[in-house]
Amino acid sequence: MTYSENLWLFFLLVSGIIIVPGMDMVFVLASSLSGGRKAGLSATFGIMAGGLVHTLYAAIGVGMLLHFAPSLFNILLVLGAAYVAWIGWQLFRSSITIDAVDSLDRRGMLTRFRQGALTSLMNPKAYLFMLAVFPQFLRPEFGPLWRQATVMLLMIWVTQLAVYGGLALAAARSRDALINSPAATRFIGRAAGVLLLVIAVFTVWRGWGTL
Repeated sequence: MTYSENLWLFFLLVSGIIIVPGMDMVFVLASSLSGGRKAGLSATFGIMAGGLVHTLYAAIGVGMLLHFAPSLFNILLVLGAAYVAWIGWQLFRSSITIDAVDSLDRRGMLTRFRQGALTSLMNPKAYLFMLAVFPQFLRPEFGPLWRQATVMLLMIWVTQLAVYGGLALAAARSRDALINSPAATRFIGRAAGVLLLVIAVFTVWRGWGTL
């Protein structure tokens, strides 16, 4: 697999996670509805800042593992793929809907940014997910890990900005679409689940060949 193919696979996996309605999406939506588009965008940038911490955490963890215990790297890769497959199966079996969005008081843009960052940082599943995903795509043969992690972070940011930022710019319409069309959100969740299952199987197959 080439480096470009590796990045495309990472992009598909990350996109599948970000487009699934969850805590981050609901916070951006609520911020936009209560404080306008600027509030929604501020919340989006805060969530992106939290993603920086997640990326550093995962990249440092993978780097230390490669340095101190390289024999465990492929095992972590397979375990991470299994975790992604479990997430995919749960998404496929679930019926994701957004019943209501609680309103938030009007607050400053800096407050929205800080709240968005905290929303991202206080999600323990995000840390586990990043640590499970990064070993599948940070490969020593593709060059320095810090450079690969930077590219992956930029891809995460662009995807978050496109999804959450787009939601913030069309808050009212998007809210109605999400709340009044449970079948649409259910389809999004199940489609993302299938995507994660396929990627997990592929990465296990690739990792198993190098054990």
